[in-house]
Amino acid sequence: MPDIIQLLPDAIANQIAAGEVVQRPASAIKELMENAIDAGARNIRLIVKDAGKTLLQVIDDGMGMTETDARMSLERHATSKIRRAEDLFTLHTMGFRGEALASIAAVAQLEMKTRMGDQELGTLLTVEGSEVKRQEPVACEKGTSICVKNLFFNIPARRNFLKSNAVEMRHIIDEFQRLALANPDIGFMLQQADELVYDLAAAKIGQRIVNLFGKTYQAQLATCQEETDQLKVSGYVGKPDFARKTRGEQFLFVNRRFIRSNYLHHAVMSAFEGLLPEGSFPFYVLFIEIDPRHIDVNVHPTKTEIKFIDERAVYAVVRAAVRQAIGSHNLTPAIDFDADVNLIAKLNNAAGETREAYFDERFSTALHKHPNNTDNWEKLFEGLERTPTPSRPVEDTPPVHTLRFESAMNQTTTTSVAEDKPLFQLHGRYIVKQVKSGMMIIDQQAAHERVLFEKFMAQVKNKTAQSQQSLFPQAITFSPADFALVLEIHQELIAFGFRVEVFGKNTMVVNGIPAGVKPGNERELFEGLIEQFKINQDELVLPLQENLMRSLAKRAAIRSGQMLEQAEMRSLTGNLFACTTPNYAPDGRPTFFILELNKIESYFR
Repeated sequence: MPDIIQLLPDAIANQIAAGEVVQRPASAIKELMENAIDAGARNIRLIVKDAGKTLLQVIDDGMGMTETDARMSLERHATSKIRRAEDLFTLHTMGFRGEALASIAAVAQLEMKTRMGDQELGTLLTVEGSEVKRQEPVACEKGTSICVKNLFFNIPARRNFLKSNAVEMRHIIDEFQRLALANPDIGFMLQQADELVYDLAAAKIGQRIVNLFGKTYQAQLATCQEETDQLKVSGYVGKPDFARKTRGEQFLFVNRRFIRSNYLHHAVMSAFEGLLPEGSFPFYVLFIEIDPRHIDVNVHPTKTEIKFIDERAVYAVVRAAVRQAIGSHNLTPAIDFDADVNLIAKLNNAAGETREAYFDERFSTALHKHPNNTDNWEKLFEGLERTPTPSRPVEDTPPVHTLRFESAMNQTTTTSVAEDKPLFQLHGRYIVKQVKSGMMIIDQQAAHERVLFEKFMAQVKNKTAQSQQSLFPQAITFSPADFALVLEIHQELIAFGFRVEVFGKNTMVVNGIPAGVKPGNERELFEGLIEQFKINQDELVLPLQENLMRSLAKRAAIRSGQMLEQAEMRSLTGNLFACTTPNYAPDGRPTFFILELNKIESYFR
């Protein structure tokens, strides 16, 4: 029998390695920028086109490479960072595996220009699919410039798995922000096509945070500092008031290397215990400095996972540092003894007086009722009859003759009889309704989400979405990643009834919102819509329009804990039973539950 085991060619081996090291354009950018940092660069410039699919280029002013080093850097497992096995446990550099450049060159068209400071000429290398096409001297600036064109040009299947430009650009910005935060003493620049996204000069970490995320973050930062014999924790945490519903602004660095650690994230969250709304995540940028011998970063090729020798001790120090920051900067809520104790009651009364003004619009029955579906739901209320109210006889009352015109409009139905039964609200969260078989308990928020979802779906299908003009247009400034996302879905937002326009760099102005949505909170609604859209995008695989419909329904629906009047509860339950799928909210939560009479009776036997 002939031998069947053979060594793989280097080109194929490099492509296999690239599958773990280079997953998307952001992965290649991370490796190239980390190499620039290790080379001692003081300024790093990143240029991308088509979210890195067509072009990504990293230019630095580091130490550069000789002609021999430039050629050797493209070989697998060739590195200047380690010499022996013991070096793996004393790492102070970002890259060390010697796989990045070889993997990138295996799946792209790579061009490298590099020159050391004491040399007159540099070296130009052109590589395609691990094959060196050209090598010659070239006049260039001190440092290294690596240009990666047509990523995954020789692996079409991998290229087809890349997401839209907005999604890939968001990943690129995430990697850029992490490296910029970890190295505030280095100047960074990010250019997308002809647009300058970031131009960050070397600064302190506090100023770097403000330059990256905006001036609004300046008011929410609290200094975090703690030091022990084993490690040091420093950085900033955000106030609980600025917590968001989505993750993404939680940065944890160990020896200037960004890591993901659910265990240490739990330490931060436990320090905020009792201060955050449910499902919210605080902003934090924390740096942990520890002896490299006490950690192991050689866990995964992306180097975002790390192991500690004494993880419990690190957990305790991080938690203590965050708690001290919260306490020393008075971030905990305080009791105001001068507040008007009747304020809540006054606000509730005022809300009750103005509720009817916008009630019809909020619970508008824009949905067309499905006759077959309505008939099925009417069976729930069969057998419920109105209890006659005894009336006192009045003497000498002239007889009243009633003239009745019979039609389908004035015929008594079981539904109308059932709707005369009073409804009541349980803990501001549930609507309780009597039905033939027992008691129906409706989740008001889930029910309203279902009603709005089907309303938006019908409007988009029939192209009947309308917009209501905002009295005071509001300008909203987004992060570059979110701004790119808004631009991508701009036409779909218009189809839903939003009126939004570009208003300067990373800024949109909201001139109108969909008709039927409560006005007055346009900014909160639009920001919540984008946040919810990102949550759905990360957790679910949905078409773009359905994602928007779900996101808008969730953010525009009434909230759990909101008090409703009788007419509002009747309108909401009526609209719910007119839906094609009234049983479940768009995310799959049940909208109601029926407690059977025999179940209730069993508790009294």
